[in-house]
Amino acid sequence: MAAAFPAATQARATGYDGAWTVLIITQAGNCDQGYSFSVFIAGGRVTSSSAAHITGAVGRGGTVTVRVAQGGSYAIGSGRLGATMGAGRWRGRGSSGVCSGRWQATRS
Repeated sequence: MAAAFPAATQARATGYDGAWTVLIITQAGNCDQGYSFSVFIAGGRVTSSSAAHITGAVGRGGTVTVRVAQGGSYAIGSGRLGATMGAGRWRGRGSSGVCSGRWQATRS
């Protein structure tokens, strides 16, 4: 799925680099109502040390695209980051079927 990420992922410092806390809110489907996890942005690339495999990229202007996978479940999200906060939408599939919702992020 690497092709789903923007090409603007060269390793360069961005104004979004650093630690972020992300809250995932389910609005449709039978997935858990919410998740919270930490991610780290470096050079425009999104990574995490959580149990879930998280990859993504932040482009110019804060446009962000991420993919989260754990076991047979996955979610794809997109949105925008600001200097200290961000928000967007996500959709995915888990053991309970298809789900979707919103996410919000704050700089840690």
